[in-house]
Amino acid sequence: MKRILLKLSGEALAGEKEMGFDEPTITAVAKQVKEIVDSGVQAGIVIGGGNFWRGRTSKTIDRTKADQIGMLATVMNCIYVSEIFRSVGMDTEIFTPFQCASFTELFSKDKAIMALESGKVIFFAGGIGHPYFSTDMGTVLRAVEIEADMILSARAVDGVYDSDPKLNKDAKKFDTISIIEVIDRKLGVMDLAAAVLCMENKMPMTIFGLNEENSIINTVRGNSNGTVITV
Repeated sequence: MKRILLKLSGEALAGEKEMGFDEPTITAVAKQVKEIVDSGVQAGIVIGGGNFWRGRTSKTIDRTKADQIGMLATVMNCIYVSEIFRSVGMDTEIFTPFQCASFTELFSKDKAIMALESGKVIFFAGGIGHPYFSTDMGTVLRAVEIEADMILSARAVDGVYDSDPKLNKDAKKFDTISIIEVIDRKLGVMDLAAAVLCMENKMPMTIFGLNEENSIINTVRGNSNGTVITV
């Protein structure tokens, strides 16, 4: 693969703390990404905001405002993780779909691809900048825009199952599954709009467990223990 879009779960980055940041976890991620970037792979990164905010669980706050808080949570995550990446020797840049003072750059496809081709690891924060669209949609949209070869989705759960493995100990894990089957069976891998965008733009995805040793490196090399979603 020449270019990937890596989606990192906010909850996974919190480690056992469940909230905030677990620096050893993020440093381990950074070292893996550095290894693949040093090998010539270009990497864009999207980070969820679940380690700070799960707005949809609140019935008190207006949905639009809750989603805006979630967007800002992803900006905080990207600033923090970007600095950890820099500490292990990578050059980074953060893009947002809205003006964020001097914290980030305003997203454009041309600028993002130029940054990738110059060897930078780029972060996409703030989703797509509008409420009612999840980080899943932001991930697929940015992957399509930067013409990534594949989305790599690193999560707390190590793949796609036929039912929730947290609730069903007999849940079956798929090694490979098509995006059409994911949609038809309503497996909850991503929201429907993002899944359809994946399907329409033939964007493959691999879902794998972040906490497995060298999971990012192994997935880039085609040795993932996760689930490949074909298109």
